[in-house]
Amino acid sequence: MPTDEELATSLAAGDEAALAELLRRYEQPLSRFLYRQTGGRDVEDLYQETWMRVVRHADRFDAERRFSTWLYQIAVNLCRDWRRRPPPEAAEIPERPVPSHVARAQAGIDAQRLLAELPEEQREVLILRYYHDLRESDVADILGVPKGTVKSRMHNALQKLATIVGGD
Repeated sequence: MPTDEELATSLAAGDEAALAELLRRYEQPLSRFLYRQTGGRDVEDLYQETWMRVVRHADRFDAERRFSTWLYQIAVNLCRDWRRRPPPEAAEIPERPVPSHVARAQAGIDAQRLLAELPEEQREVLILRYYHDLRESDVADILGVPKGTVKSRMHNALQKLATIVGGD
């Protein structure tokens, strides 16, 4: 089975089957990453734009690096651009009572709310490190910062979350 890096090199040569395999391998992880970054808004648009950029710039991929790092760098940059856009006009959604059997779903929503309260740099580090189980060195490569900065942002994010949850 070819590695992600070999598939990316094949993609640069125009191999559509390589793209199909990369899409299959990263569909869920990339979608989850984008969902966590945006709170579930515009995920499909960002997902498609990420892959369009992968295809458009496949010839720029450095096969000495990891494909996943390159892919997440593209996604992180798109999310940053997305956050800079003005928010759409909010439509008024009527409140409905929530059935009690959705407690687990609400816990996930609470996690999203807590993540949304973090500064972008801290949120990115936590999502990449804990939700996607990437090594600190990979997170540093994706974000283009030193490994020490990743550790510092992670520490500060966890402290802030503890403060929010603890109410201090």
